[in-house]
Amino acid sequence: MSTVDDLVTRSNRLGADPRNTNYAGGNTSAKGRAADPVTGEPVDLLWVKGSGGDLGTLTPAGLAVLRLDRLRALVGGYPGIEREDEMVAAFDYCLHGRGGAAPSIDTAMHGLVDAAHVDHLHPDSGIAIATAADGPKLTKEIFGDRVVWVPWRRPGFQLGLDIAAIARDNPQAIGVILGGHGITAWGATSEECEARSLEIIRTAADFLATRGRPEPFGAPIPGYEPLPEPDRRTRAAALAPVIRGLASTDRPQVGHFTDSDTVLDFVSRAGHPRLAALGTSCPDHFLRTKVRPMVLDLPPDAPLDAVVARLRELHQEYRRDYRAYYERYADADSPPMRGADPAIVLVPGIGMFSYGANKQTARVAGEFYVNAINVMRGAEAVSTYAPIDEAEKFRIEYWALEEAKLRRMPRPKPLATRVAFVTGGGSGIGRATAHRLAAEGACVVVADRDAGAARTVAREIGDADTAIAVAADVTDADAVAAALRDAVLAFGGVDLVVNNAGLSISKPLLETTEQDWDLQHDVMAKGSFLVSREAARILVEQGLGGDIVYISSKNSLFAGPNNVAYGAAKADQAHQVRLLAAELGAHGIRVNGVNPDGVVRGSGIFAGGWGAQRAAVYGVPESELGAFYAQRTLLKREVLPEHVANAVFVLTAGELSHTTGLHVPVDAGVAAAFLR
Repeated sequence: MSTVDDLVTRSNRLGADPRNTNYAGGNTSAKGRAADPVTGEPVDLLWVKGSGGDLGTLTPAGLAVLRLDRLRALVGGYPGIEREDEMVAAFDYCLHGRGGAAPSIDTAMHGLVDAAHVDHLHPDSGIAIATAADGPKLTKEIFGDRVVWVPWRRPGFQLGLDIAAIARDNPQAIGVILGGHGITAWGATSEECEARSLEIIRTAADFLATRGRPEPFGAPIPGYEPLPEPDRRTRAAALAPVIRGLASTDRPQVGHFTDSDTVLDFVSRAGHPRLAALGTSCPDHFLRTKVRPMVLDLPPDAPLDAVVARLRELHQEYRRDYRAYYERYADADSPPMRGADPAIVLVPGIGMFSYGANKQTARVAGEFYVNAINVMRGAEAVSTYAPIDEAEKFRIEYWALEEAKLRRMPRPKPLATRVAFVTGGGSGIGRATAHRLAAEGACVVVADRDAGAARTVAREIGDADTAIAVAADVTDADAVAAALRDAVLAFGGVDLVVNNAGLSISKPLLETTEQDWDLQHDVMAKGSFLVSREAARILVEQGLGGDIVYISSKNSLFAGPNNVAYGAAKADQAHQVRLLAAELGAHGIRVNGVNPDGVVRGSGIFAGGWGAQRAAVYGVPESELGAFYAQRTLLKREVLPEHVANAVFVLTAGELSHTTGLHVPVDAGVAAAFLR
């Protein structure tokens, strides 16, 4: 394989195992020769994982490629540690060819170390030694002279110089423990470098396992034991909207919940308040989790209203403390405070809630805090956990280079941070709506009585960070509540509800049975009511406003033939829009409707028999029903599911923020159904 292929393969192997490094954490590199595209002469190059990439999914496009001679020539012009940030911009002048990823802050470490291959990783076992109060002593005890201790230094050009000097002056060394941070290893070949990285990681892990105290977090706190799983998840679902609302005080956030054994054990032990207050240490950790979490100090079986009240008190304390932290260390050049809400909330006996600008960010923040718990356990098992101090954390959290990275991020999509719950999402209008909302940035819960169809649509949209499927019979209040609990546990809450589930029975009055009437109204009138009622509980608890959209029909206004059960149920839905808009407006919740007509192609309702029935009523072949509907409209256009989805998006994307109680016709113009 080529040098690049070897590097990518090694990176993927290392990044695939969470014991080696966390998501998007660490970087790898390789040095080699290639032809200069201008002269054809061989030149020495450095290939290194670019800024923001992930080792587990790294591809050649994610590598920065630099001329090694130019990169090393920067040493001669290095202005000193007070101006080392200027060197990052200088990396751009060392790039080889077009394209490739942006060089990261760690590029100097990889380029200046005189070894062909270098790995910089964030393994829990290595960081446990790096954050132990007697880390230098432990490093010597564990590794002898094969691994050298490097005192904490912020990542940058000077750290690269320091590690290069250590590698040069200690020819027997295979790598270093970076105080408060992680590990770096090197080798003459890709295989040797990887083997040395794994040797450091596994040797540290074995030492912690064999020499560590059995209960490093202290004794269990009576009453803080985890609740049984069903009770735990029910309580988590009850708390999630409240906590998400608090965590979204400064800006909207998506949530993630985990009740892993690692988290539940940590919050059940006597040492967790002290350790949580110390915060995380590795820069990758606290940039995702903030310097420390918010921790509830009540047992899991405390009354729900008492827990909610205490969470609100703790949130105010957290915000005051964070602002004080910012003001202690900020100077005239510091970026503005980005927000004072917690990214991690720990609830004893229940689990951990984590937050971010999207589901992946929220999930990864939680994963990083699990890493931090593992680090604390290891450090406490053999020493005392001693993370880098608060001032250093601030220097990185509000680093100008980090601020520049944030500013380079793409502008959020219109529905970013919003969680949508779409009933009848397994086909037709629901499927099209789920796809459109996800494409505009929403996390989508595809709810359908046909769980298989819901799963298919969710898979079409993307992975579980984007969409999930839930089985939901909207006529069953318990099933509706369960489906919305699943939504809340998946994404932290719900912001946008689309009442789309429906069916159609087309019969003359004298042939319409009581069962026909009840079924039609149970699914659409009662079903919409049950979904709206349960969703409104969540929306009110979050305190973030929200949208409820009813997919009603032109038939809510237009009296068509042989349609009494369907038309009456749709009229019920249409008036629910008005009633709920009036009631929920005080909570910032907007309720609007969409009135489609003639949605034949792609429609589950029409495919289920309604099309044949309506075609018979109008005396046209079923295959020509869509064209028939189109010709009776003012615009002479056929209505598709995507056109209805477009209306849902317009109603919820923010441009109509002052509109509620409205019905939007999507019928290509049916004059008899004009709103009056």
